Amino acid sequence: MGKRRTIDIWTSLASMPGGKWLFGVLLCLKAPYFSSVSPRFLQLRPGYCEVAVRKRRKVLNHIGTVHAIAMCNMAELAGGTMTEVTIPPTHRWIPKGMTVEYLKKATTSVVAIARPVEGTPDWGRAGNYDVEVVVTDTHGERVFRAIISMWVSPKKGSA
Repeated sequence: MGKRRTIDIWTSLASMPGGKWLFGVLLCLKAPYFSSVSPRFLQLRPGYCEVAVRKRRKVLNHIGTVHAIAMCNMAELAGGTMTEVTIPPTHRWIPKGMTVEYLKKATTSVVAIARPVEGTPDWGRAGNYDVEVVVTDTHGERVFRAIISMWVSPKKGSA
């Protein structure tokens, strides 16, 4: 999202009418593939991200439920955005791997919540930063779970 920090953009937009929607649009301009699920950011802060996806035709599979890959997409978006606003601005991240569990059919709109698996790591060295993303339906039931391994390292010239 350019030179401004993602959390600063969120903070300036989130309380404005349409600001959360605009934040999602801006993020999808930076990473266009995420626009395929039309994400709506609900909350964002260090250590926490909440993203909603409405049940609509473009995210459905052949049996009329939210497609598994649509949930993978929203999990990576929520996990990556949470990681972006959590790590120091001197660091960068990239997903290294993702393990997913499809727990039940997603027959309604869904919400993904991303949180770190454990406490704050030692940012002084490069390493894995594991993120859990849980996707629930409108009844609050878990339909999907992912653990995303993020590789976090100092940006070149920051060490």
